[in-house]
Amino acid sequence: MDIKVNDKKVICFDLDDTLYNEIDYLRSGYKSIARSLEKQWQPLLARMFSLYRAGSNAFEYVEKHYGLSINDQLELYRNHLPEIKPFAGVKPLLEAIAVREGKIAIITDGRSVGQRNKIKSLGLEDRIDLILVSEETGYDKPHPHNFNLILQEFPEHDYCYIGDNLAKDFIIPNQLGWQTICLLDKGRNIHNNAYKFSGMSENYPDHYIEDILELNVI
Repeated sequence: MDIKVNDKKVICFDLDDTLYNEIDYLRSGYKSIARSLEKQWQPLLARMFSLYRAGSNAFEYVEKHYGLSINDQLELYRNHLPEIKPFAGVKPLLEAIAVREGKIAIITDGRSVGQRNKIKSLGLEDRIDLILVSEETGYDKPHPHNFNLILQEFPEHDYCYIGDNLAKDFIIPNQLGWQTICLLDKGRNIHNNAYKFSGMSENYPDHYIEDILELNVI
């Protein structure tokens, strides 16, 4: 899929499950907890990840069997520097946008420390012109506030939004007349509730892709 980019174009991305797989962040967070409790941490990580996959609460298991409170676990989880990698094609895509003098933004929901640690670990900090994190702005998607901040920062541009979550990613950019593109779930996404939005046209993007590598900057 071709995307035309020039100095009057803003490409805005979601973060989790759009630029990398969020399940890898979850596993990395569990690993940080397991390593704090066991020298041989691998069996505990395997147990925690298996509990998550089974729909159980891994934090409750650790609190019960290791005495580490859920709050203390969450501190480790939220503040660790994660072991995550961007999807193939993400960095070349951002480089191609920058070469054509396009602007690059991220709108992401979550806590400031965690989301910014993700961007740092992905090696994207220096490639993004504007990062908007919901904890910092006070607004989660699909509230229009953060999208309007993009309009204020980059007025009189053309805008494209790339995300993955039909529940909240595309409602506001659709209303604003932005181009919208959905990266389809390959079975590893944290949010797997796309079926709930069948027939809700306001939640649908203009285009679907299966891989970031499908995007071609022209």
